[in-house]
Amino acid sequence: MGVRGPKKHLKRMNAPRHWNLGKMGGIWAPKPSPGPHKMRECVPLTVILRDRLKYALTNKECMQICMERCVKVDGKVRTDHNFPAGFMDVIELEKSGDRFRLLFDVKGRFVLHRINKEESSYKLCRITKVFVTANKIPVAVTHDGRTLRYPDPDVKVNDSVKVNIATGKMSDILTFELGAMVMIVRGGNTGRIGQLMHVEKHEGSFDIVTIKDVKGNTFATRLTNIFIIGSGNQPQLTLPKGRGIKKTILQERAEAEARGDL
Repeated sequence: MGVRGPKKHLKRMNAPRHWNLGKMGGIWAPKPSPGPHKMRECVPLTVILRDRLKYALTNKECMQICMERCVKVDGKVRTDHNFPAGFMDVIELEKSGDRFRLLFDVKGRFVLHRINKEESSYKLCRITKVFVTANKIPVAVTHDGRTLRYPDPDVKVNDSVKVNIATGKMSDILTFELGAMVMIVRGGNTGRIGQLMHVEKHEGSFDIVTIKDVKGNTFATRLTNIFIIGSGNQPQLTLPKGRGIKKTILQERAEAEARGDL
């Protein structure tokens, strides 16, 4: 008999590398449920609770924590321990007073960036498409599957908007333009932050953008891989450690020697 339906299991060897699961820690890994983020671009709540925060020792304990309605993602209680949390999501654990935003470090791994109560009230969303529905209602769709009805008419694809988590309404627009502050969210440069310098249009292929970071290093990536997080040098959110500047392995070694780690 053939395979019926999607796979419900995930082997640990096939889990995304950025989850940082130990190779020898068992055969299986938690398979993310279908949700607002793609399977390879998310991290399930189990991995956050058990492997990152160490609030649980086993999958069963993660399940119990979620079923006790302790975990909120973007202001909504999530009882599914395999719920896929992704880039920019705000994770809140009220009992322990923790609030995190999921961002990337320069090695392309998800980092739980601790934020205050004020910052946990909003998130940035990248606009993936803008269209008018069959009922003549203009809508904008974001990277995390939200549909914003009647958006500001100035909103274009590739812009980012600041969304209030409680109401789901957008407030500010961060326009996609030269000089904007961007974070790379896919590809080999994931997690790097810099200024948008140049956009190369390629009809029928991938548009390429050139980014320059604060240290003056320039690199290129696809237009679809970038996420606007501010304008000029003003990000709209606090940045994780390292501030998105990738160091060479020689610089990393020199710093480790200076700290006395080597």
